[in-house]
Amino acid sequence: MNSDIEEIVFDEAALQQRVREIAEEINEEYQGKALLLVGILKGCMYFLADLIRHLTIPISLDFMSISTYGFSTEKTGVVRILKDLEKPIENQHVLIVEDIVDTGLTLGYLLKMLKERAPLSLRVCALLDKSSYRIMRVPLDYRGFELGRRFVVGYGLDYQERYRHLPFVCVLKKEICPL
Repeated sequence: MNSDIEEIVFDEAALQQRVREIAEEINEEYQGKALLLVGILKGCMYFLADLIRHLTIPISLDFMSISTYGFSTEKTGVVRILKDLEKPIENQHVLIVEDIVDTGLTLGYLLKMLKERAPLSLRVCALLDKSSYRIMRVPLDYRGFELGRRFVVGYGLDYQERYRHLPFVCVLKKEICPL
């Protein structure tokens, strides 16, 4: 597996330090309030699990799974909800937790849909931001790292459902992943 790696972009220590810092910001922002964290499956799992370990405010969890149809149709904003929230979010403070945001189209669709459900507040926390790919402006209230134009795996991110388990974020060798 390690022979597939070209470069480690964010090592485990850097990830854990940034997650703690984000959790501190969230704890301060939501002090005295209950917060519903909505994890976007599957990529958010490692980030979300580490994040909640550092939260000191009352939280509850729910999950969504979203599918986009390949890169060419992704630009048209075609999104399909594979798993919706289990409970209503009306009158709740909601924080969407994402692994990575690139074009913003999927997140834009999700924000629009969830705003219609009347939460008290709706914010976004993303571990990685590929702002250079942004097509639609979307708010990132909490952001781990700017990524640039690299395709990365690890810490929940995958290539063909592999490499999610790595405790760091890395770039694969071109012969493994030509993206």
